[in-house]
Amino acid sequence: MLRSPWGTPKARFARLLAMNVVLVQPEVPPNTGNIARLCAAVGMTLHLVGPLGFRLTDSRVRRAGLDYWDYVDIKRHSSLDTFLESIPDSELFFFSKYAADSYTRARYQEEGYLVFGSETRGLPEAVRQRYSNRLWTIPMFHPSVRSLNLANAVSIVCYEALRQLGRV
Repeated sequence: MLRSPWGTPKARFARLLAMNVVLVQPEVPPNTGNIARLCAAVGMTLHLVGPLGFRLTDSRVRRAGLDYWDYVDIKRHSSLDTFLESIPDSELFFFSKYAADSYTRARYQEEGYLVFGSETRGLPEAVRQRYSNRLWTIPMFHPSVRSLNLANAVSIVCYEALRQLGRV
């Protein structure tokens, strides 16, 4: 368990699922804090792939995660390559606005890794090409809207995965 950088843990995190959320080089501290809070609420592990655009001790991250940091299982990875080398392709689900298939068509599994790119760059093109058969999108209907907020996108996908797995 990663101890909270701003206090003593109140309790052990409760990992309810083997499912994971992966943020690749996140840049906006409140998004990561909100996603950490979501992971605490649903019992998923949060993987942070560096380099991060902030420090986990940043007050904006802490504030968004409220007092739930002690309930989140956080794993750090130095790079996307080292993370990808450690996970079977069959367990990876990538999300991008450049995908053709809706996230609702993915068939999630308990051991899945839900992988999201950074707020401004998304997933690297090489990753989108390599994993094109494992790439999903959240449809947007207004042509002037470029993207959804990362924390909102992660929430949408997490709850669809939970629904498919019969958890909600």
